[in-house]
Parts: sequence; structure tokens; C-alpha cells
Amino acid sequence: MTTPAPRLLSDDLVKVLQLARESDSVELKLTVPERSYRSAAAALGVDPLDAQIRQVFFFDTPDLRLDAAGVVVRARRVRDRDDSVVKLRPVVPSALSAELRASPNLVVEVDAMPGGYVCSAALKQRLTSPDVAAVVSGRKPLRKILDKDQRAFFLEHAPEGVTLEDLSVLGPILVLKLSLRPEGTPQKFVAEMWTYPDGTRVVELSTKCPPADALDVALDTRAFLERKGIPLSGEQRTKTRTALEFFSRELQALAAEGPGPDSQ
Repeated sequence: MTTPAPRLLSDDLVKVLQLARESDSVELKLTVPERSYRSAAAALGVDPLDAQIRQVFFFDTPDLRLDAAGVVVRARRVRDRDDSVVKLRPVVPSALSAELRASPNLVVEVDAMPGGYVCSAALKQRLTSPDVAAVVSGRKPLRKILDKDQRAFFLEHAPEGVTLEDLSVLGPILVLKLSLRPEGTPQKFVAEMWTYPDGTRVVELSTKCPPADALDVALDTRAFLERKGIPLSGEQRTKTRTALEFFSRELQALAAEGPGPDSQ
């Protein structure tokens, strides 16, 4: 029997590096196991009083038709500004139009985590007025927080028959975000804790780097986290996936209950 020759690089790693070369940035992410929250915070010198408070909302149909098509519509409320994004994932960067790639508001990024990766294209907009609260309360339509390029991007990739008016509010999620510069590494980290209405939490550590540095930064970051005793082999739960599934269940349960007596 012939033994297969060992590969220098795995197929997944080769693919990640190829995507990275065509992207604007690479973000390395790690979900911290719940049992390690306190020890990880102590190891990284986290002070929760330094964290920034945010509210995050997603918009999709109750059965997540946008998600099934790889489309994400998200808005955030932050104390000094609101923002919105329409994102498509996965994408092949070379398949995006030259006009879209030239947009200063487009970010093509590879997200890599233990056991997986995805390349996304996101059209972002920093809002000049705090309209997100008005949109999620129903006082303003969703289109008020999306510019014409975001609306066109949505129309191009949304499933047939799904419009902005068909989308429900999925949220809010309370988010604490903290920037870290821990000793022992040149990398800047971001720690985020997403708390869902049922008390479920997802804590994520992430660091960004230029595509050319991705492999070196990944190896250095892994070594740093191992030295700090932060587990790298726990279950990876993406923040967006957890949010969409939670609120989808909630919306479908409400629909199954039917209208209440006050709706008569």
C-alpha cells in the first residue's frame, strides 16, 4: 500500500491564504469557553469598566431567508454614533465588480477561527443621525439607515421576493466591547461579550492584521494565548449565528401563538 505524501500546508490553509491575498484584512477570532471567562479576563488584564456599551440589531425574515442566502443586515447603536452594514458571505473577492471594490465603504475580510473560516464583503455606513432606535421601534422604515449603495447591494443578493419591508427586527443584543493591548504581544486585541435576552453569553477575542501578515500573526497569537492559558479548542459559537437563531425561534414562537386579545 502506498502511503500518501505528507502535505506541507493543508488545503484549508492554502485556501485561507489565497483569499487573504485578495482581501483588505484578516480577522482572527476565538470564542472563549464559559468556564474560562474569569481566568481569561485576569490573564489579559481586562477591566470591564473600560468597555463600550452597544446595542446590536439584525434584520431578517422569521425563517432567516436572508441568512440562507448569505446576506446579513445589521445596525448598531453606540453612544457617539450609529452605524449600519449590509454584508454578503461567503464571497470570492475576485468575483466582486471593480466598481464595488473601489467603494471606500466596502471591506472585504477573511474571518478565521479554530476549525473554520469565511470571506465576507461588507458595505458599511456611519450614520450622521441616531436613527436606529426609530427604525427598530417602527417609527421609521429600515431604508432610512441604508444608503443607496447598501440598498442596491441588498437587492442584488437578497432572495427573490424578499424586500426590506419584509424584514423583522432581531434584537437587541447588549454588547460590551473592549480594546486591549496585553503585555507579551505586539497585537491589539478586541474582547466582546454579547448577552442575549435569555442570559446566554458569547465572549469573543479577536485581532486584525494585514493579509500579508496573516500566517505570522496567527502563529504568534496562538502561542501568546497558549502562554496565557486561554483554551483554543473550545466550541466556536459565532455571535451573529447565535443571535439569528435565538430571535428566529422567538419570532416563530410568537407567530405560532397568534394575535393576542388586544389585537381584536
